[in-house]
Amino acid sequence: QKGCWINMAMMTFADAINDALSVAMTEDANVICYGLGVDDPKGVFGTTLNLKDKFGSERVFDMPTSENAMTGIGVGAALYGLKPVMTHQRLDFALLTMDQLVNNAAKWRFMFGGHRGVPLTVRMILGRGWGQGPTHSQNLQAWFAHVPGLKVVMPSTAEDAKGLLLSSIFDPDPVIFLEHRWLHNLKGEVPRGDCRVALGKANLLRQGTDITLVAMSYMTIEALHAVDHLASQGVTCDLIDLRSIRPLDWVAIENSVNRTGRLLVLDTGNLTGSISGEIVAKTSSMCWGQLKCAPQRLAMPDFPEATSPLLTKNYHVRAEHIAAKIGEMLSRNIDFKSLEEQRKHPHDVPGDWFSGPF
Repeated sequence: QKGCWINMAMMTFADAINDALSVAMTEDANVICYGLGVDDPKGVFGTTLNLKDKFGSERVFDMPTSENAMTGIGVGAALYGLKPVMTHQRLDFALLTMDQLVNNAAKWRFMFGGHRGVPLTVRMILGRGWGQGPTHSQNLQAWFAHVPGLKVVMPSTAEDAKGLLLSSIFDPDPVIFLEHRWLHNLKGEVPRGDCRVALGKANLLRQGTDITLVAMSYMTIEALHAVDHLASQGVTCDLIDLRSIRPLDWVAIENSVNRTGRLLVLDTGNLTGSISGEIVAKTSSMCWGQLKCAPQRLAMPDFPEATSPLLTKNYHVRAEHIAAKIGEMLSRNIDFKSLEEQRKHPHDVPGDWFSGPF
């Protein structure tokens, strides 16, 4: 960790992103910030507001709608000595950049004998909102995590949003920084100044003895609701927030599973080929002798997300599903009706504790 954790401020996840960008650009004149909508009045859900006023149009600027081209510009700028932070308002739009990310940014250090990397940070916003459907709500983190040379970060809290983004910006290699839109208005205590959180280190949010939960991004929030509910019924859980999905903190996962003997992995992506499958597979090989039951995972089903509320009612994994699955794995009767009753808005928002932007 770098910096001082004494001075804290309450802010939203989106404000923490904005603060991280401001800190990085103040500290290093080589940091630039660009992408579609970066300098518009809403500032990409508030994450880039006022940056152009602070740092000028040469360092904070919009781009024409050509995602592959703007990524190539980012790769070239990074090789030239800049530290570009490129923003996509939807992960779905970034699919047009895969050639630049996979064949150029990710491969550069390997192809040049480790002497030169591409310090490019690519922000992508995932998850649904505003009634959006199959082409504006995809969680494709497994695609990026599959590529050697790319680091993939998925913060869950405002504090980690800032700390992990700072570490991503100053990392010597390309980082995919994934923000779930349901997290942007989440509030938390955030350190002031340059307080970085190391990439590849998971965070143990709750400690227990009955089961290990491994979560990422917004699934960590649903897991927290489930774990605190289960504690009132005598079930205690280790809850690991991955924070980075490449690299993965295998030590944290292995140590926890060896102690609890049970594993449930929560993923925001579709089930087949997911990060959750990789974790279940490797944990089974590392901790086979300690497992008390088969590892399980909860993720979105293997079909695109619909626009209609009638078709998405049971599409997302919620706290009640997590509690029910844990009860099944422990062979215990778990009351999760009270969790279901909290869910008045099952479609475009996570629950009553949350307010946009979506």
